[in-house]
Amino acid sequence: MTSRNARFQQWQALLGNRNKRQRLQEFVVQGVRPINCARAYGWQFTSLLYNAETRLSNWARQTLEEVDAEKVAMAAELLAELGDKSESAPELVAVVRMPADDLDRLDLGPDFLGVVFDRPANPGNIGTLLRSADAFGAGALVTTGHAADAYDPRAIRASTGSVFAMPVIRADTAGQVAERLAAAGVHVVGTDEHAETDIGDVDFALPTAIVVGNETAGLSRQWRESVDTMVRIPMGGAASSLNAATAGSIVLYEASRQRLRASTSDR
Repeated sequence: MTSRNARFQQWQALLGNRNKRQRLQEFVVQGVRPINCARAYGWQFTSLLYNAETRLSNWARQTLEEVDAEKVAMAAELLAELGDKSESAPELVAVVRMPADDLDRLDLGPDFLGVVFDRPANPGNIGTLLRSADAFGAGALVTTGHAADAYDPRAIRASTGSVFAMPVIRADTAGQVAERLAAAGVHVVGTDEHAETDIGDVDFALPTAIVVGNETAGLSRQWRESVDTMVRIPMGGAASSLNAATAGSIVLYEASRQRLRASTSDR
């Protein structure tokens, strides 16, 4: 492909237009690690776009050989635009199928640990929280309300591929998620800097959903009415609050620490 034809424009639109991503149920994946993670976790590739003007690495050639998807040779200049590379074109850019936003994908068993991000405004914060959720053993991330898109390229980059390691589900309202969690007996823990309970005083060995609020406004009224326990992170210094993704990451670490300690003591 050497021209900005209709197909190229469609892929370009997937980078910056969430409505287009939703309508086509596809998104663009950039970078070696995210592409490898998508492969490792069995995601469906629809297209692999590769640089027609360079000798490809063993990794790129192997990916093209092994992945069942349409292969499109592309001029380096065009591929650079899709790869967000201002100076050089990547070897490969992938177009991947988006899974359904279905709460039935949540495995709400006795060991459940998940994160709910209420109305996140920044895709990078979604990716950062996904990365922490993956690192600390969470099994899912749900966004509720009017939220940034977890399949935005900025979110995927910030997640360093963790977006592919667990269900990521978007729900229109807090109520539908809260009802599902309550029906399964999941302990819902909200985060708030003014809460009276410290994170160390909560039993995270229970099936737990950690709810993190919007970066500016915090938790919505509906979530405040739905949580079982509201917790705070003890803080010192001049900082009055923490970044939402940072706060969520700290609570996830505490949950992971408690669960690891409990599993060790049971041996």
